[in-house]
Amino acid sequence: MYELSHVLIAGFVAAVVGAAAGFFGLQLIYRLRRRDAEVEAREIIANATREGTSVKKEAELEAKEILIQQKASAEKELGKLRQELHERDRQLDKRQDMMDQHVEQIRKQEKMVENTQRRLVEKIEEANRKNEELGKIVEQEKQTLYQLSGMSRDQATKLLLDKLDMELADQQGQRIQQFERKMTEVCDAKAKDMLITSVQRYAAAHTAETTTSTVDIPNDEMKGRIIGREGRNIRAFEKATGVDVIIDDTPGVVIVSGFDPVRREVARMSLNKLIADGRIHPTRIEELVAETTKEMEVHIQKHGDEAANEVGISRLNPKVIHLLGRLRFRTSYSQNVLRHSIEVAFLAGLIAEEIGLDGDLARRCGLLHDIGKAADHETEGGHPKIGADLLKRYGEGAEVVHAALGHHDDIRIDHPYTVIVAAADAVSASRPGARRESLERYIKRMEELESIARSFQGVEQAFAIQAGREIRVIASARDTTDASANKICHDIARAYEEQLTYPGEIKVTVIRETRVTDLAK
Repeated sequence: MYELSHVLIAGFVAAVVGAAAGFFGLQLIYRLRRRDAEVEAREIIANATREGTSVKKEAELEAKEILIQQKASAEKELGKLRQELHERDRQLDKRQDMMDQHVEQIRKQEKMVENTQRRLVEKIEEANRKNEELGKIVEQEKQTLYQLSGMSRDQATKLLLDKLDMELADQQGQRIQQFERKMTEVCDAKAKDMLITSVQRYAAAHTAETTTSTVDIPNDEMKGRIIGREGRNIRAFEKATGVDVIIDDTPGVVIVSGFDPVRREVARMSLNKLIADGRIHPTRIEELVAETTKEMEVHIQKHGDEAANEVGISRLNPKVIHLLGRLRFRTSYSQNVLRHSIEVAFLAGLIAEEIGLDGDLARRCGLLHDIGKAADHETEGGHPKIGADLLKRYGEGAEVVHAALGHHDDIRIDHPYTVIVAAADAVSASRPGARRESLERYIKRMEELESIARSFQGVEQAFAIQAGREIRVIASARDTTDASANKICHDIARAYEEQLTYPGEIKVTVIRETRVTDLAK
């Protein structure tokens, strides 16, 4: 028991001593750690102070470097500005020197001008003195002449001027006649030479064509099949094609008649296809006519393209090319109008090149001058006006439009190409073999023109000229007035349109004049 209490006491004392030792140990450790922390803090502060000092020094160094660089840049800019100012000062000095030189030159020139003016004034004064002296001498001579001749001054002046006028008038008249005669001879020779050269360089063969379309049939039985039961086939054919089919007693031939040459050609081709096919009835007729019409449009466009390529004309409107192709089926006095247009194009181009104008433009004018004939069956008016309106609508130039409008000399000529095309048109139409017409038919046509004109009241005489293109009517001055003469002219033109079939236009001119005669006894 005693030992146990001693043990407990010893344990308690040991515990207390241990606790005290632990407490003092902890205090010692705390103090050691605190001292270490303070030492570490002082080191950190010292390091931070050193780093701050270093950073501050570096910042100061960088600021100094930036200031040095800015100062160097500023000094450089300042040096540049000083150099520019120096250069400007040098240029200004140079300009000042030049201005001084100019001022000096101007002063010298002013002195020279003053000297010159002074000399001129002296010469003028001297000339005036001499003129006054000459005037006095001339006046004295005039007075002497007046006294010797016995005429006054006005009489002598008038006589002298009259004599000079007569002499000058005679000389002027002679000179004018000489120049006119020489100019006419030169112009005629030059024109003939150009035309002959152009015709010789372009020598195109010509084949006469007829306007009658005929279709060969294998036998007379085919005529009945063409007519059909109660005429239904021929009526369907004429309705589809717009032509008249003439079936008479002529063996092996059927005649196709129509005012429009394109429709007549479509009808001829369709009838040939029907005869070759053998199936002739209204439905088949309509199918073949529609098919042939499409083929004809292709052929027309092809002929137009070939004509433009042959002449060497490009950039034509497709509508104009189509109209050119239609001319392939139009004839004038047995001359194919498309071949005539191509011939006129070549002749116009050659003539233009001979006189130094644009040959390509002249060929364009010549090729398109008769384009109105492709549409004159569908539009009122003559082919020159129709052609000019069409060409203007499709974007052709003023020269081409004017050539189409004035190639028959119906208007005032504003462009030289119109004269060239008119000359080429006349050469193409009048050269040997170009156009053919029987003498009987020609005489009959002239007689019809004159007889229709003479049938009107108040007409004394009528004369057909220019191959029937113009009719001159002499009206009676007693039976007509100016107003009635205008009406007669209009009525004759309308009568020709209603009673005759003719190519182109017919110009009607009515002449009414009053002649008064008396005798002096």
